[in-house]
Amino acid sequence: MKLNEIKWPGIKILDRYIIGKFLGTYVMALLFIIVVVVVFDIAEKMDDFIELKAPLREIAFGYYLNFIPFFVNQFSGLITFIVLIFFTSRMAYNTEIVAMLSGGVSFKRFLWPYFLASCIITVFSITLNLFVIPQANERRIEFETHFLKKGKRIKFEKNIYRQIEPGTYAYIRDYRSSDLSASFLVLETYDSSAIQNSLEASMVKFNAKTKRWSAPRYIIKRYVNGKEYMEKHENLDTLINLTPEELGKVENLVKTMEYSRLNRFIQQQRDKGSDMVRQFEVERYTRIAYPMSTFVLTLIGVAISSRKVRGGTGLHIGMGLGLCFSYILFIRFAEEFAKGGVLPPLLSVWIPNIIYAVISIYLYKKAPK
Repeated sequence: MKLNEIKWPGIKILDRYIIGKFLGTYVMALLFIIVVVVVFDIAEKMDDFIELKAPLREIAFGYYLNFIPFFVNQFSGLITFIVLIFFTSRMAYNTEIVAMLSGGVSFKRFLWPYFLASCIITVFSITLNLFVIPQANERRIEFETHFLKKGKRIKFEKNIYRQIEPGTYAYIRDYRSSDLSASFLVLETYDSSAIQNSLEASMVKFNAKTKRWSAPRYIIKRYVNGKEYMEKHENLDTLINLTPEELGKVENLVKTMEYSRLNRFIQQQRDKGSDMVRQFEVERYTRIAYPMSTFVLTLIGVAISSRKVRGGTGLHIGMGLGLCFSYILFIRFAEEFAKGGVLPPLLSVWIPNIIYAVISIYLYKKAPK
C-alpha cells in the first residue's frame, strides 16, 4: 500500500460508503425476496394449511420463521453477487470509481471494503449453516410432517435397508413413526459375500425407553455348507445398532444436525461401515465451503462491474449471472461426483471454489487499475 493512500483523508469515508452500499443493498434485496417468496409459498400451501387445520401460530413461528434462515442461506451467494454487480456497475457509470482511482487509491485498496463486507456476510452465513439452520430445519420438517401433505409423503421410505455394522444389515418394511412399529424386520449377517444367518420377525415395535426392538414371534435361519437351518422362537427382545431417527430420509436427518452432532453421527456411521458416509461428509464440508464462496464471487463481481463498458449495467449483470449460475451448476455436479465416489468429498466440495478463485484472479488482473 502506498503512503499517500494511508494518509488520504477520504479512506475511512470510502470504506463506510462502499460497505454501507454493499450491506444496505444486500439487506434490502434479501428482505424483498423473502417477502415475495413467502407470499407465493403461502398461496401454494394454503389448501394444505386449511385442510390439515394448521394453527396460525404454528404457520408463522413453526414454519415460516424456520423457513426464512434456510431460504436466506440457499440464495445468499446469488443475492450477494447480483447486489454487488448492481451497485458497483452504477458507481462505474457515475464515474465514482474513476474518481477514487484518480485520487490515489489503488484497485487493491478499493477492494478492501468489499472484502470487509464479504467477511461479515460469510460469518453470518457460516453461523446460520453450523448452528441456526439445523435447528430451524428440524422444526420446519416437523411442521411439514404434521401439516403438509408433501411432508407426510416423504417422511419415511416404505422399504428401508441399512448397514448397521460391518457385515450386518437390517431391512425394515412399512415403518410407522406414530406407534414406532414396522410390519417386517430382517437382520442379515454376512461373511465376505456369503450370508451366514438371518433373523426375521413380523409386527415389530421399538421401545423408546429401553431402545430395544420386540416382536411376538421370530425366525432364525442359519446357512451351513449351502444348507438352511430354521428355528422358530417367541418373544423377541433385542438391541439393534439402529434408531428410528436413522430410518427417515437421511437427507432430512443430516440437515437437522448442528455441526458437532453431525461430526459424531458421521463417525458413528463410519464405525457401522455405512455406505452413505460420503453423502454425510458432503453435507459437512458444504456448510463451510459454500459460505466461503462469497469472497470468490465478490472478487469476480467487482472485477467485472468496475469497468465502464458499452451495454450498461445490464451487460454486467448478464455476464455476472452467467458466471454465477455456472458456478452453482458446477457445485451440484461436484457434489454428485463426491456422492458417487468419483472424487473424495473434501476435494469435490472445494473444487468449484478453487477453479473460480483462479478465474477471479485472472479477472482481477484484467480489471482497471
